[in-house]
Amino acid sequence: MNALFENIKEDKLLERGFLLNFFIIIVSLLYILLYFKNLPPFIPIFNQLPWGEQRIAGTIWIFLLPAISFLIFGINLVSSSMFYKKNPLIARLFSVTSFLVSILAFLFIVRTIHTVF
Repeated sequence: MNALFENIKEDKLLERGFLLNFFIIIVSLLYILLYFKNLPPFIPIFNQLPWGEQRIAGTIWIFLLPAISFLIFGINLVSSSMFYKKNPLIARLFSVTSFLVSILAFLFIVRTIHTVF
């Protein structure tokens, strides 16, 4: 298993990208935990749905975004390590994609929490 991730350790751009991505996911979780006890019982999470009760969900659903970010991070980490020998550019694109998902999820979390307050 460790040999699978040796490619990522060799490429400093990939290593820093995935470390920064993991850091952003952890910051997102800490940010949620910081404000969690002050949040109301329902918050607007599903903003693409029609206006009304369909948009709101229980406060615990705010953890869905870091969970999805972490899932995408894991999938992209494994995919990146498998594709690195064949095409390093594809591996780097996996890293960038994962990073962008984490950043956008973090911004959505911040916006949602500050909208409630």
